[in-house]
Amino acid sequence: MLREDVHGGKGQMELMLFRIAGQEYCIDIQEVREIRGWAAATPLPQAPRFVRGVINLRGAVLPILDLADRLGFGPTEVSARNAIIVVRMGEGLVGLLVDEVSEIMTAGADALQPPPAVVDGDGSFVKGILVEGERLITWIVLENVLPREVSIAA
Repeated sequence: MLREDVHGGKGQMELMLFRIAGQEYCIDIQEVREIRGWAAATPLPQAPRFVRGVINLRGAVLPILDLADRLGFGPTEVSARNAIIVVRMGEGLVGLLVDEVSEIMTAGADALQPPPAVVDGDGSFVKGILVEGERLITWIVLENVLPREVSIAA
């Protein structure tokens, strides 16, 4: 989402950066509700493979998605260093398991390049590629991370 920065400039994006499988990814900071350390999840029978299970978040049941697995990198080998990014998806909250949260960054809209043509259209996980110097950071489309047929009740 583009918005004015504190200095009145237009076209600034505030993003949360995180790592998965050695690569950098980001989402709009306004989609983030909180960041938590890894907590073992209770598995759910017949859930998709990328759903690690659920945890208790202050009395609410929070589904945990393994973002690496969902993006096709295979399941994350969890350790105490992993993080859960709690985001709003649809009407509920979801926890995204990532390797680590690295930073919060402000970038100009001109730094965002469209996804390459090889990336699938509407169902793509990629909103664009953020170019910051030599860094290429993939912007994730959260709405497409959770399949339409899976409902969230958090």
